[in-house]
Amino acid sequence: MKILLPTALLSLVLTATTSNIDLVNPIIGNTGPEPNYAGGMIPSVAPPFGMTRWVAQTHQNYVSRIPYNYSDSDVIHGFIGTHQPAIWMGESGMIGVVPGLSSSADGEVKARFEERGLRRRNGSETFGVSLYEVELETDDDDDGGGGSIGVAMTATSRVGHLRFTFKTDSAWHPYVLLQSSRPSELFHSTPTASHFNISYPEGWTRVFPEQNRICGYNSEMQDWVIAPISIAQNVENKPKDGGGHGGFKGWFCAAFDRAFDGYGVTQGAEQRDRALEGLGEEIGAYARFEYPSDQEELVVDVRVAVSFISMEQALVNLDNEVPDGTPLEATEQKTRAAWEEKLNLVEVEGGKLEDRRVLMTGVFHALQYPYEQHEHGKYYSAYDDEVHNGESYSGYSIWDTYRAEWGFLLLFAPERIPGMIQSMLQDYKEGGWLPMWKNIVETNIMIATHADSLITEAILKGFESGFDVDLAWEAVWKDATVPPERDWEVRYEDREEGVDYEVRAGLSSSYADPRKGWVDDDVHSESVSRTLDYAYDDHALSLLSVHLNKSPSVTSFLHERSMKAPWLVWNSDATSVDDYVNGEDKVRFQGMTQGFVQGRNVDGSWADPASGFTEGDKWAYSFDVVHDIPGLIEKRGGKEAFVQSLDEYYDGGWDWFGNEPAHHVPYLYALAGRPDLTQYRVRETARANYNDTPQGLSGNEDCGQMSAWYIFAALGFYPVNPVSKEFVIGSPFFDKLTLHLPSLEADASSPFYDAQRGAYTLTVEKCGDPEAIYVKSVAVNGVGVDLYGGSPIIRWEDVYHGGHVVFEMSTTPVYGVSGDAAGIVHEEL
Repeated sequence: MKILLPTALLSLVLTATTSNIDLVNPIIGNTGPEPNYAGGMIPSVAPPFGMTRWVAQTHQNYVSRIPYNYSDSDVIHGFIGTHQPAIWMGESGMIGVVPGLSSSADGEVKARFEERGLRRRNGSETFGVSLYEVELETDDDDDGGGGSIGVAMTATSRVGHLRFTFKTDSAWHPYVLLQSSRPSELFHSTPTASHFNISYPEGWTRVFPEQNRICGYNSEMQDWVIAPISIAQNVENKPKDGGGHGGFKGWFCAAFDRAFDGYGVTQGAEQRDRALEGLGEEIGAYARFEYPSDQEELVVDVRVAVSFISMEQALVNLDNEVPDGTPLEATEQKTRAAWEEKLNLVEVEGGKLEDRRVLMTGVFHALQYPYEQHEHGKYYSAYDDEVHNGESYSGYSIWDTYRAEWGFLLLFAPERIPGMIQSMLQDYKEGGWLPMWKNIVETNIMIATHADSLITEAILKGFESGFDVDLAWEAVWKDATVPPERDWEVRYEDREEGVDYEVRAGLSSSYADPRKGWVDDDVHSESVSRTLDYAYDDHALSLLSVHLNKSPSVTSFLHERSMKAPWLVWNSDATSVDDYVNGEDKVRFQGMTQGFVQGRNVDGSWADPASGFTEGDKWAYSFDVVHDIPGLIEKRGGKEAFVQSLDEYYDGGWDWFGNEPAHHVPYLYALAGRPDLTQYRVRETARANYNDTPQGLSGNEDCGQMSAWYIFAALGFYPVNPVSKEFVIGSPFFDKLTLHLPSLEADASSPFYDAQRGAYTLTVEKCGDPEAIYVKSVAVNGVGVDLYGGSPIIRWEDVYHGGHVVFEMSTTPVYGVSGDAAGIVHEEL
């Protein structure tokens, strides 16, 4: 179902664009039927990789709910500087900014979330990458006698810049509330149920009327409940004076451009006019402003700096990023320029406008993660509760992003890669392990140690400076060889509380037994997924071992384990017959597929076929051996049977693309000798899962992975095995797509190097009917690719320093009738 865009956005779509910024629709993927089937994307303003994103607030946010949902409410409850990276992660150190009107000089300030909402005026709301605007109605006696509050909001990485234009009469008294702390909903999950409970983080605030400032902090970190216990013990046991930082705090300092006419502190429903300071639960502070009797409006400008270090550092951030006297337009232009620098590295020609908007919004999404945690040369670490020098990043959803998002960043933001890797190594030094899902602190969410893949892929692709490579090997080798604490005792259910680092749970049980080699289903949750993911990580490290000239015995150990483990959980006797309830005739070939992955217990017996999977099932994971596709094809009975199993997967309704284990699957056809079916399925997948509406993502964005899939699919090739340095060819979406790829090194002799841009030019173009989805031939830098002869591959070396890829398109499948291996003919898209 299509959702109509706001009037301002609709007019933007219909006008000619001069910048790729105008093609970005920030509300793509903002909403959906429920959290698992929604994009969960926050339509915020901030620069690329910004530390704090600023967004209007329709909801209190927590795990499974983001601050703003376009489809749920037309009431705005204020504006929030958020550090919630994704819908299934929690908030940390938020700051709320709430405009309002009182009926007298000492009248009520509405601090409670449910009381302070104002309706957005129809058609007034506009979304941009660097500017959000809305007009809020104050249309009753309690809210301001039929007036309005216009809002403009922009931000740098650590400073939100807001302007409120109050329009009413002088009988009303404008105020701005700074919400320091709030009731916080904590999500708890158990194997049988999940529930929420309310906590009340400590807050502090201080009004500085002489400086027109309000500062404060809160200790809210919703995901602290699932942090590894060794981190919690480390922080809690630190002395609070003279030895530790005192625990996490989200600090802020708000600087106003005009004098206060009054001020005070709120705590819950209590209000204390002229109070300067408050400490405790539900703390806020407000500044009142005199409405000029001779003017039709009052404009209040506020700059809100955020820090995880201290109030003093917040002021440093303010002075560095948006100093006194900076107009909001200048802040907006600074952030807009940062986005233009990145977004205008893409040139797209042809295709539908909707598809161009999905593409450019995808680039916008993908360049937000991971986000900066450092503050002008130093950062707070929640791992050891100390302040360190250097760079740090958060929002590492690595189980999701190792697949394509990281590969996109290697191409598109190489200047960030060394700092991002060094950040992971700092987490290792400060907490003992590389991150799995870092949201300020490690959260133990998801499985496996795919930081191994990130580091390996980067090093193999030429990133070997700017971080400690020896330390990197030490960290990944620990992942591969050291089991977690109490490995035989803890199941490590999703979001299990009160346990230590999960890392490779099961490493000391059957997985490490040379006579066995799997993760036991009767010991650990998600056993099949773990077994396969560990095998992939071992594969990555075996390649890194060779590259770094490690001992042949180390390489052999890793390689042999990676190639053995997947097939130990492969049940050749399992079939798809039981997947069809009551023999329902979903497809003509129901029950055709033979051989599936299945969990195994300590004694070697097969577990329940439905047990042991992470965000997927036996169908998706039976295609998830990306480092041994030839072995997978053989296990399914050869190429023809493998293609039939892929068709049954798609046409039988087993594909759940909104979760990442399915992202590489359409490209497997090509590796089985049917590139035409890859071409069809990639286009079918894009049409079914992406569009230019708030419901434009079928699954959670997951820190850029959904968007990265679309970007690579549009280019016509995808990294099925990220550490292989190879891309599998699909079907490009646009007549011509050009990327100007930044580089850490310049080669003026390269025909693809653009000295003026300081970038390499990668051009992908199509020849033939622009509506055609099938590929007749591919040439890379003038050399033909053996697309239909068994090598449908483009190499990293062919593209990372620019190149020219030409697809000759066809309106009909080049290799037989699409789908004939399964006895069906697919409809044209």
